[in-house]
Amino acid sequence: MDAINCSGFLYSDHAVKAMISRFIRSSEVEEVVKYGTIIKIYTNDKPYMSNLMLKFVNNRRWHVVIAQNPETMECIIITCYQPDIDKWDPDFKEKMIPL
Repeated sequence: MDAINCSGFLYSDHAVKAMISRFIRSSEVEEVVKYGTIIKIYTNDKPYMSNLMLKFVNNRRWHVVIAQNPETMECIIITCYQPDIDKWDPDFKEKMIPL
């Protein structure tokens, strides 16, 4: 497990829109962050590096992209979604390469 310890959560406008349109609760997003696995790190993202996290919550698979302010330890939810079974490997950790 690669859980991230957050002092609080800040949701981007994009994340809020994604949550509303995809029926994702903040409790599900925060569970991914607290107990999920980091499957990709985006070191060049600005203003902070970000992580793609994966966790199954309530029998649904979730990806959450999160950044963390290193000074305040606040976690910024950038986006969240249910990975498409047709676009991701069976473990949902790697995108499939198009043929």
